[in-house]
Amino acid sequence: MIGVREIRAVAERIARHVVRTPTVPSPGLSSLLNAPVTVKLELLQRTGSFKARGATARLLALSEAERAAGVVAVSGGNHGIALAVMAAALDVKATVVMPRSASTRAAEIVESSGASLRLTDDMAGAFALMTRLRAEGLTLVHPFDDPLVIAGQGTVGLEFAEDAGELTDVLVSIGGGGLISGVAAALRALRPGVRIWGVETEGAQAMSEALATGGPVPVPLSSIVTTLSAPAVSQLTYDHVSALVDEVLVVPDREAVRGTLDLADHAKVWAEPAAGCLLPAARRVLERVGDEARLGLVLCGGNATTGDVMSWAERFDLR
Repeated sequence: MIGVREIRAVAERIARHVVRTPTVPSPGLSSLLNAPVTVKLELLQRTGSFKARGATARLLALSEAERAAGVVAVSGGNHGIALAVMAAALDVKATVVMPRSASTRAAEIVESSGASLRLTDDMAGAFALMTRLRAEGLTLVHPFDDPLVIAGQGTVGLEFAEDAGELTDVLVSIGGGGLISGVAAALRALRPGVRIWGVETEGAQAMSEALATGGPVPVPLSSIVTTLSAPAVSQLTYDHVSALVDEVLVVPDREAVRGTLDLADHAKVWAEPAAGCLLPAARRVLERVGDEARLGLVLCGGNATTGDVMSWAERFDLR
């Protein structure tokens, strides 16, 4: 289990490479939800998502031999972007494996950063190729199954705990579980009374299925939210979530896209559906906990194009 001491140590190491993103009250969301809302704007992070933190933490820990051989990652988008950009900044050769469903923009950023891009038919195939490349000598920078990566993502929670006002409930999106594991570890240490809620989208329910089963299991993926579409969580992230998170909520893709539009209209921020899914979940949290709630939302990323969002809005008849 990752503790706040490990998170603080990583925070010191990565500080000059990443952004301490704003933590601010959101009058627009507070009005929309009829409850005080504070947002952690991780979509303003370097590379457009929180993933830069964990990737940097792992890259800074490489040995000289590992740096020389290079690193590999598998990603639905944001982790690959983060690894490619941060590896270039730290002069490390990187290979990124992505499913063809990943956004064109993500693939373009990976290639323009100088990383080698490898595409596969689906996410399961991406993980399989990553395993082969690792066997050939590349060092894996896993998107979530790595204590250093989790500690890096935990710096989001460390900053949130230090910078936010009073909070009763914090909502965090879940893909493979690295972000919520780190955030929950920090918050449980620094704000032990806060309730922590995970949020997934239908068709990307790896953590929900793991919690129902009693451990990680492979899940079929059908969500449009590729940045949350892990084929399974890890034992490491499962252990953190099962011990530290109050509940995991699941919302439909349509509501996640609606949440993205609401974030633009009411919070004045451009987010991806992996962050948009927090709004419908927040409404459900408020129904359960009542009028005294003070919400904190970790807006995890903003790497969706206007074309992406318009296409999803048309698909779900949201315009």
